[in-house]
Amino acid sequence: MNRRFVLAALPLASLLVAAAPKKRAPAVRATPTLPPPPPPLAAVERVLLTTELGTIELALDGAHAPISTANFLHYVDTKRFDGISFYRAMHLAWGDQPNGLLQGGLRDPRRLFPPIAHEPTSQTGLSHVAGAISMARNAPGTATADFSIMLSDLTSLDANPASADPDGQAGYAVFGKVAAGMDVVRKIWEAPISQTLGEGSMRGQMLEAPVKILTARRLPPLSPA
Repeated sequence: MNRRFVLAALPLASLLVAAAPKKRAPAVRATPTLPPPPPPLAAVERVLLTTELGTIELALDGAHAPISTANFLHYVDTKRFDGISFYRAMHLAWGDQPNGLLQGGLRDPRRLFPPIAHEPTSQTGLSHVAGAISMARNAPGTATADFSIMLSDLTSLDANPASADPDGQAGYAVFGKVAAGMDVVRKIWEAPISQTLGEGSMRGQMLEAPVKILTARRLPPLSPA
């Protein structure tokens, strides 16, 4: 009798096993693929700007101004500088000529990367001498994509920690210089100026016809001597 009970119970046990919920294997989550980290900055990073009026070669100072240099290269590498323009030429009537600066950049806020930290010249040891390239900004820490090239020594734009003006204390951030093509810079700077374009202090400093930067590309770093 016991034997019959056991035998009768076997089909029921099989049904219970079959009806039991199957355990699912834990889901394997795919590891997200992260973009490769940017390559370390060279002491001097070279960029070639091809404009409608000729080429300008920039030597960016990755050793002393790494934040501004990396930011500029970010725009270059993503080709966000292709098609932008030099749009402002500030002419100063005093001093030896040419005296002033040329400004260009990305004037579409939808294509801007976040602002970068300010690198004062009192920290970097750089200066607004002729040929220097400097970040344009409003308040310190608001610089994004606009930049200026000095046509003359404008060291009043350097950081002055002794100034009573907080803006003067910060100054502007130099991060490189023109290595070749200052003749092209001057040609653009000498283009006709509009008497009506621009607002506030920039009125009378805007180019009548902005000069387009067709492409901006990295050049291979120079081999050490």
